[in-house]
Amino acid sequence: MLEVRRLASGLPAGPRRRRFSLDAALEKRQVKRAYKIYAPAYDFVFDWIFHPGREQAIRLLDIKGGEQILEVGIGTGLNLPLYPANCRITGIDLSEEMLEKAQDKVVELALGNVTLKAMDATVMDFGDSEFDAAVATYTISAVPDPVAVLREMRRVVKPGGNIVLLNHFRSERRVVGRLEDLVSPVCTRLGWKSNLPLEPLLAQVGLIPDLSTKVNLFNGWRLIKCLNRK
Repeated sequence: MLEVRRLASGLPAGPRRRRFSLDAALEKRQVKRAYKIYAPAYDFVFDWIFHPGREQAIRLLDIKGGEQILEVGIGTGLNLPLYPANCRITGIDLSEEMLEKAQDKVVELALGNVTLKAMDATVMDFGDSEFDAAVATYTISAVPDPVAVLREMRRVVKPGGNIVLLNHFRSERRVVGRLEDLVSPVCTRLGWKSNLPLEPLLAQVGLIPDLSTKVNLFNGWRLIKCLNRK
C-alpha cells in the first residue's frame, strides 16, 4: 500500500528561521529533483555496490516476530527482500518516483506486510514509540536536516529499540576529509552530502553507538547500531 501525505509546516517566527526554512526547502527540492532523475536506473547502478552493507544493516536490527519496523528513506525498496516475513515494515521516502519503484517490488514479491508512505522524515506522521526498531540505509547524508531526521527516529522508536544507520560520513583522514569538503557543493546539488561528520551528528541527538564498523567497497561506508536510550 502506497500513501501520499503532504504535510503543511507552520510559519517560522524570525528572519533567521525564515532564511533557514527557505534554504531547507530549496535543498529538499534539489533532493527530490535528483532522485526523480535517479529513480529509473537507481537499482541497476547502486544495488550491487551497496548490497553487502544492506544485508548487514537488516541483520543488525535483530528483528523478532510481530515487530513493527520503520525504514527511513526506503527509496526503490532494495532492502525489502532482506526482511523476514514475520514483521511489519513501514517505509517512507520524500521521492514519490522512488516509492513507485518500491511499490512495484511489493506487488512483484507479494509482500502483504509492507506499507509505503511519501513523507518528510523531519516531521514524521507517527506517534511516539510506535516502532520496535528503525533503519536508514544510505539516507542520512541525503536529507537536508539529518539532525531532525534522527530526532524523529528516536521519537518514534520504543525505548531500548534498535536504530541502525548505514551511510558515508566525512573521513577522519585529513586529506580525504578536505577533499570531501571541497566537492561538497557539487555533491549537494546531486542530492547528498559528502562531508557529513559522524560524531558531532550523533552527539547532537544523544545517540551512542553500540557497534560501529566499516563496510562495502574500500570500507567507505559506516554501519552503526544504537540502542534508543530515552
